[in-house]
Amino acid sequence: MSGIVDNDVTRGLQSGRETLGSMLSAAQSHLQKVFIVFVVGLIATILFLRNYGWDRMKADLLAEAPEATIVAVTPFDVILLQVKIGLVVGLLLSIPFLIYYSRSALKGRGYWPTGVPRWKIAVVVAGGVLLLLAGAAYGYLLFFPVVFDFLAANAAAADISPTYSIVKWVQFVFLLSLSFGLAAQLPLAMSGMALSGVVPYETFRDYWKHAIVVLYAAGAIFTPPDPLTQLMWATPLVVLYAFSLGLTRFLVTAQAAGRQVGLKPTARRNWNVLAGVGFLTGAVAFLLGRAAFDGQLNGVMRTLESLPYFGPSFAERFPQTLTTDTLFGVDTLVVVAAVAALLAVVAAFAVTVVLMFRALDAVADRSPRVASTGDPAELDLSELDAAGIRAAPPEPFEALTEDEALALASGALDDGDDAKAQAILDRYDEIAEQEESDADDEIAAGTTDEPAPTEPVEDEEGGGNVVTETGAGMLSAFTADDVDEDDIGGYYHDIAFIASSLRSKAFILVGTFMIVLAAMFSWLYTGGIGWLKASFLGRLAEGFSAEQVDTVALHPVEALIFEIKLSIVVGAVATLPILLYFAWPALKERGFASGDRRVLFVWGGSVFATLSAGTVVGFLFVAPRIISWLANDALTASMVIAYRINNFGWMVFFTTVGVGLLFCIPVTMWLFHAGGLVNYQQMRDRWRVVTLAVLTIVAFASPQGVFMMFLLGIPVVGMYFLGLAVLHVVTLGGRRGGSGGRPRAAD
Repeated sequence: MSGIVDNDVTRGLQSGRETLGSMLSAAQSHLQKVFIVFVVGLIATILFLRNYGWDRMKADLLAEAPEATIVAVTPFDVILLQVKIGLVVGLLLSIPFLIYYSRSALKGRGYWPTGVPRWKIAVVVAGGVLLLLAGAAYGYLLFFPVVFDFLAANAAAADISPTYSIVKWVQFVFLLSLSFGLAAQLPLAMSGMALSGVVPYETFRDYWKHAIVVLYAAGAIFTPPDPLTQLMWATPLVVLYAFSLGLTRFLVTAQAAGRQVGLKPTARRNWNVLAGVGFLTGAVAFLLGRAAFDGQLNGVMRTLESLPYFGPSFAERFPQTLTTDTLFGVDTLVVVAAVAALLAVVAAFAVTVVLMFRALDAVADRSPRVASTGDPAELDLSELDAAGIRAAPPEPFEALTEDEALALASGALDDGDDAKAQAILDRYDEIAEQEESDADDEIAAGTTDEPAPTEPVEDEEGGGNVVTETGAGMLSAFTADDVDEDDIGGYYHDIAFIASSLRSKAFILVGTFMIVLAAMFSWLYTGGIGWLKASFLGRLAEGFSAEQVDTVALHPVEALIFEIKLSIVVGAVATLPILLYFAWPALKERGFASGDRRVLFVWGGSVFATLSAGTVVGFLFVAPRIISWLANDALTASMVIAYRINNFGWMVFFTTVGVGLLFCIPVTMWLFHAGGLVNYQQMRDRWRVVTLAVLTIVAFASPQGVFMMFLLGIPVVGMYFLGLAVLHVVTLGGRRGGSGGRPRAAD
């Protein structure tokens, strides 16, 4: 059996180890300095978070969500989180020093840029760092306050306390901030790929519509289902994509134009324009600044404070008046003059860039263009003379048939051009002989495209591959007969055949699933989950009150994710009867079922009635008794009960809807037997396969450990055996059956 990694991966790992070793060896005399930077970053981060950072983060990010609180779930949450963040910061600060001190080793291995001015490298690095910080700052200052306002309000509307774990809250903030920072690297990424030729600029330009769709789709995936947060995530990236397109176009055109257009020559030629724009910009900025600090713009400030949504946040973050004589201890006249001068320089530089664009376009228009010849196979041979025929590429002759070549030669003879007719026939014969020679060579070398007949190759031990051998060994333990690799392959082909039969019905299945999911989620999202919780807690045993049992969300999106998961389960249950109805012909052809599939409609109605009845029984009697029993000891010991919505919600679901689903199992078995779909004999013979399938599905659906797998799987298997026992009694041990017998294999 081949190794897990191939030779290329092995060589790559070996090269990486050698590079890291050479870097550490080259920087050996400076490792103390690198370690000092790491330790300083670690300790400074811990002290900053401990004395200032946590309070500042809560004040900034939860300003619009006062109902949200941050808690430490374990005694070590805060200290360990501070150390983790400090380790990351220290590592990020020390890596640049390590790279700099090991530059000699990197140069020797070809990983250090050569022939590139240092100032260009510094500009690229500084640009990347600034873009990363700008993206993270946008998320921190603008995006997160709105998102936490929405998430906390959604949880509070469902009577769920937004009590966020400090660890989960920081992870949520860090990951989304990192996504903003990485997305802000679009200008560098696009321009770098275009300049290096990996992705041409024209590709970014032509697929801008696709990019916008992808960005807004990513906004829908990575943000809560609120239009405002989706727009706040995706719209700045769309603007950044447009800016990146302009920057990439400028750099690519500048690279193509070479030294014909430069920043300094453009500025010298248009110094009067730049001076005028800079003067006007500086003058306007100076006058506006003086008016603001003299109190002439206070009316504008009051107008901004009255805005319906951003007004309160604006009033909290900015003063009600800008009137002042000093700013940062400096006279406002000096500050305004300095800012006006800076804006004048920025405006002059922007105009210079625009003028360079125009000059580059002019250079591109004057440059000679290579004529496009199109597809050589589409060359019209009738328009060429004899010399053109002999100089033409071989593609048009390869596309000719013998009759077409004779027709062209005949036309040339009719026009009196004997030389052209002879040239057509000579070229056609030449190309035909060349194709026959190439075909003979391919056959001799064994490189023809036609697949050669092959015999199945088995390994020395005569077995199949690891997957089929393992699957056969596992399934043999749960079946009466031995299962070999051929049986596993047969099961695979059966599943593939059934799945392929559903392709034409995919639109109906997916549409039904999405409609039910959207309806359920909309109801839960608009207050349904709060109504369910209030109704449920109102039915607790005597001596308990709803105020004694609280539900909390430790993760910012925990309540939202629970609503989505519950909606998915309801959508899947609603789609299952339709899926079985459409898959029935394929199941019948493969010998898995028999009978009339219209019985499935009766089954669907019966399952819905049974599920509803079981859910009502569980909601009214079973679940309240279980919750009361579980909470009794905690309340007796005067403990505070605060269940996570994820755990509490699924416990209520399994003790209400789960009861209905368990009752559906024997009812379904009786209906399938009575309707002739799957008889009792088949169900009894395949109890091992059903048990294995149930435990496998539960293992994937509940990744909480072996205990939870058996806690959910054993009741399902138990109800299956209950159904078998009922059918055993009804059918007198299988001697009296339903309308269907053992399914016959299709001819």
